[in-house]
Amino acid sequence: MSLTADDGSAAALRLPFDGSYDGSATVDDFVAAVRPPRSWGVLLVRKGGFAVARLVGEGLVEHKIGQRHVQGRAKAGGQSQQRFARRRDNQARAAYEAAAEHAARILGSTRLDALVTGGDQGAVDAVLEDARLAGAAPRRTSLWLAVPDPKRVVLDQAVLDAQAVEVTVTNA
Repeated sequence: MSLTADDGSAAALRLPFDGSYDGSATVDDFVAAVRPPRSWGVLLVRKGGFAVARLVGEGLVEHKIGQRHVQGRAKAGGQSQQRFARRRDNQARAAYEAAAEHAARILGSTRLDALVTGGDQGAVDAVLEDARLAGAAPRRTSLWLAVPDPKRVVLDQAVLDAQAVEVTVTNA
């Protein structure tokens, strides 16, 4: 939806969850159209942690937040650095497998209308490659949430951010 002020300033409003709006150009009608999908999910993954949630409307039905230790980078060179890099890759792979396990349990058996993702793009892609998430992966929205290591407060904020209307203002 686009709005234009008398001075030439403009605002573009976009519904969450890649929704489209074909109603009248009144703010009240647009606000009435802002609703979360019936069934949707959130998947946040970073190298050392994950958060996954299933929601019905605005209500959180089920969630899981977890962390796995992934070693930091080593400053040493040579064989030690290569050994630590292999260990870090193995730890990250195990963390992604744990995230996929919980995501499959929480999101895999439910038909989702939308899936909001965030965190580290490579980590989310690695989790969504799991065959048990084949039904959820195509429901990804275009919204990408840049989040720190997933904790409960981060998940709660991600749920709110996923439902927010995007407003772009252009001043005259």
